[in-house]
Order: sequence, then C-alpha cells, then structure tokens
Amino acid sequence: MASRRFTAGSVATVTGLALVLAVPAGAATAAPAGTATTEYTVVAEDGVSAAAAKAAITAAGGTVVSSNDSVGTFTVSSTASDFAAKATAAAALIGASSADKAIGQAPKLDLVEQEHLVDAAKKAARGKGGGHHGPKLDPLDDRLWGLDMVRSDDARRVEPGDKGVTVGVLDTGLDATNPDLAANFSRSLSRNFAPDIEAIDGPCEVAGCLDPVGTDDGGHGTHVAGTIGAAANGTGVSGVAPNVTLVELKGGQDSGYFFLESVVNALTYAGDAGLDVVNMSFYVDPWLYNCLGNSADSAQEQAEQRAIITAMKRALTYAHNKGVTLVGALGNNHEDLGKPRTDVGSPNYPGDTVRPRPIDNKTCWDLPVEGPFVIGVSALGPSGRKSDFSNYGTEQISVAAPGGWFRDGYGTDSFQTDANMILSSYPLKVLQEEGSVDANGNVLPEAADYVFKDCTKAGKCGYYTYLQGTSMASPHAAGVTALIVSKFGTRDWRRGGLTLAPDWVEQHLYRTAAEKACPQPRLVSYAQEGRPAEFDALCEGTKNVNGFYGYGVVDAYAAVTTPLQPWVKP
Repeated sequence: MASRRFTAGSVATVTGLALVLAVPAGAATAAPAGTATTEYTVVAEDGVSAAAAKAAITAAGGTVVSSNDSVGTFTVSSTASDFAAKATAAAALIGASSADKAIGQAPKLDLVEQEHLVDAAKKAARGKGGGHHGPKLDPLDDRLWGLDMVRSDDARRVEPGDKGVTVGVLDTGLDATNPDLAANFSRSLSRNFAPDIEAIDGPCEVAGCLDPVGTDDGGHGTHVAGTIGAAANGTGVSGVAPNVTLVELKGGQDSGYFFLESVVNALTYAGDAGLDVVNMSFYVDPWLYNCLGNSADSAQEQAEQRAIITAMKRALTYAHNKGVTLVGALGNNHEDLGKPRTDVGSPNYPGDTVRPRPIDNKTCWDLPVEGPFVIGVSALGPSGRKSDFSNYGTEQISVAAPGGWFRDGYGTDSFQTDANMILSSYPLKVLQEEGSVDANGNVLPEAADYVFKDCTKAGKCGYYTYLQGTSMASPHAAGVTALIVSKFGTRDWRRGGLTLAPDWVEQHLYRTAAEKACPQPRLVSYAQEGRPAEFDALCEGTKNVNGFYGYGVVDAYAAVTTPLQPWVKP
C-alpha cells in the first residue's frame, strides 16, 4: 500500500500508552509469495524512547515504515503471523489488535444524515417545503435558513472573513471543482493522509492509491466545507465565512472509515502548518465509546481503546498548543453524553462483532468531541429546537448550531421536508453513484427536490444537496470561529496569515452566543415526530448554559461586532 504521510517532530522521547493497532493492508502492499503483510499503528509507552520502541517492534518481527514523533506513533508492517502476540508480550508494548480492525467511521450513507432518502413512501408523499426567504447573495441562499439563524448574512457586511485565516476540513476530502469551493481552496496547504485501501474502498482511482487533493469520493467533507466557507460569488450557495481559506485534511477513507493514524497525522500537521481552525465532523471507532477497561471487552480490545484514547488526546493537545481552534460534532446518537446508555453499536467493524457494552462515563470517551480543547456542537432544526437525533448534555456541550431536522415542523406543511435540512456543496461523482444525477450531469426528475445544479457564466457547474446531523452543525460553528480570528486576529507572518489564541477564540464564541433557555417542560418527547421513548431528552442547566444549547446558539454577527475581551482562565 502507498505509505502515509507524516509530520516529523522533534520529540526524542515519546509518551503515552504502547499498543499495536492493525489496519487493512492496501492494494499496493508487496510481500513474498505465501505471506500476507499487515500494517499496524504502534503507540509508545510513557517514558519509552523512540529508539527503544523501534527496537521492541523489530524484535517482535515488525518493520517501522514511518513515524509521527510529535505524538509518538509508528507505522509498522509485518508478515509475521505472531507479530501481535510478540508485541503484546514485549515489555515496552502492551498489546496488539486483531488484524483488519478499522479505527474510525463517518458512514458514507448515514441513516441520520440522509434520513430523507430512507423511506421511499415518505419520499414520494412529502411536499417540497419552503426556504427561509432571507437575503439572497447567491442563487441558492434563500434555502440556507442556517445562515439566518447564526446571523451570518448580517455578519458578512462587517466581516466576511480574511484569506489569511485557514480552516482545515478534517474529513473525507474536498471537491475543489465546485466553483464555490475552488475560489477559497488552498491546494498548497492541503494534504491527503488517508490513501485508498482496496479492501474497504474498492479499486484505487490513481496509481499509488493516494487521491490528489481537491477530490472527495465520499461527499461528506465537501458538504462540510461548503457550510464553512463557500464563496459569495454569485453561484450556488455562500458559507458562514465566505472569504476564508479552506484546507483539505483528508483523514477519512472513501468508504467513510477514519483510521487513528490518519486522524492523528492530520491534527499534528494542522498544528505544524499553522492552521487557525479545524472542523471534525466524525467520531473515532470502531468503538462508539473508547474505554480504559470495559469488562465487556477482551484484554486486547481494552488495550486498543486505551491507545486510541491516548493518541487522540495527544494529537488534540498538540494542535491546540500550536494555535489551532478545534471544533467537533457532538454526535447523532440522541443521548446525554454525561449519562451514556448501553452501547449497542460497537465494535462496528467487522460487522459481526457488535454487542451490548455498558458504559462507565468516568472511564469512557466519545472521541474526538470528548477530547481536550474541542468545542462540542449540538444540532438544531429551523424551529430552533434540538434535533431529535442530536447528542446533548451539560458535561460536553459547548454551543448549538443549525444542523437540520427532517422531522421539524410537526403539524405544518414543512414536516418531513428536505428544506428542514442543511443545503451545501456535494461532489458530482458521488451524486451520480447515488443515482440522483445522470452521466451527462443532469439532475434526475425524482431528485429535483433535494439536488441542485448551478453553473457560472463560464460553464463551471457546482452541485448541492441536503444533509442533516451534528456534522452539519459543527461547520456552522467552525465558520463563526473563523470570523472571530478574521476580525480580531493579529498578523503572524511565520504562520502566513492571521492568528488568535484558541482560548481567546473559544471564550469569545461563548460570550457572543445567543443564550437560549431550556424548553418547558424540560423533558422533551419526540413521540409526535415518530420517535420512541429512547429519544426523550431532559434539558438540564440554566439559560446561561444548559444541555441542549450550551452557552447558546452561535451568533456570527455578535461575534464580529462585540469587542474582544481578555481571556480569563476558567
């Protein structure tokens, strides 16, 4: 398989847990006849030097392919069938995962994000719904009710964003052929950290399996990028921060899986490259919750999760300390993250290993959103109510933002209509694969309610579709953070643009969010929307900060018109 790219650091001694994580070997892996090569990610023990870790890996029968010294991880290949067992027994290494274990997922066909396509009968019967009919800068902006909710259309008259502010989209890629994204895309800063793996992604599209930057065979990242920073250029849609620079950090496979190594390398690169903001609309798997020692898991599975926890916390801390503001989706599992239910979806790869896992909140984490320095974002529908699918809870929530809610507007003509969701950019290739656009690039009649094509006078066409989820809420918040840096950041030529300490950005985001009190009664049922009692949600807290809205709904206009106050350590 093509080797992954790494960010070289200067740390001589690596810290954290030591564990071997196996990932599927790619198509390009060469091995002697009769042998199979497996690639592993090794995380070194506290106090173990890089040299000692490499020696232990070699003694176990592995070959170090590359390393990320910033967080102490190693890429290892081995044809030895007993490599995992030997690594587990090594004094410097504490375990090995079973082969072909995926370490992350943002499903390509998410049943929450594409709820409007799941039920064919409802799809045929539903109405078109309506747009918000607000100020129209670009042709499809009247459908972007989210821009009104966060007052981005007002904010851009004061601060539309600065090209010197860079926003990393850590996701499945970014389709730079879309005219809205091309205008703000930095090809030079963008990187692909997730080469195609034929075993899960299908045949590689290019030699070496490393897709060029500016492509997205999953679609999720392109949708996220459009909400953050689609240009206000007279075509398609405009984003929350239409003048900032978009940077592709491809950390997800085409199939939707996010491997630990790719995500960690993307985060450390973001810090070293001087990016200002990184959006993370995914969660790290195969465990919905990664636990330090869940009795429902085997010793090897426990070790795997401890390594994921350690590596992710290191990488998030590293990026934060390098000046990156981190924004993450709170998740679509309709639960209070401080009072998690039994996990019935893990491990979600391989598919036949799922089992119920009781979750101890004190020793389990939903990553990256429960990791250090991450601004966690819940999702709202156009009514301003918490979306039924959105996670919540005072322990982890930071702010709320528009994420869409297909079932919003019960009792009105807008109930179960596409317009309740979030419209943003999407790759033509993926729409063709999903069967909504034909081979000539024409939107099929049956998809005309939820897929749109808009072209420039020069004939460059962009495509747009509706999705919903906290994945769509997080980029609204990321866009507002980018506006904060644009308005109040200082010029730092070493970073190539503006900069503002993440702690200052975070506090200003909270101070300027529009406070929103818990609904009354506080216990909200979604039964009328067709949801079982499991979706019932209790909103705890005050108007200042509560489990549904955090410090409030992000407010772009308030963020760029309220004077920046000195950061106060919590």
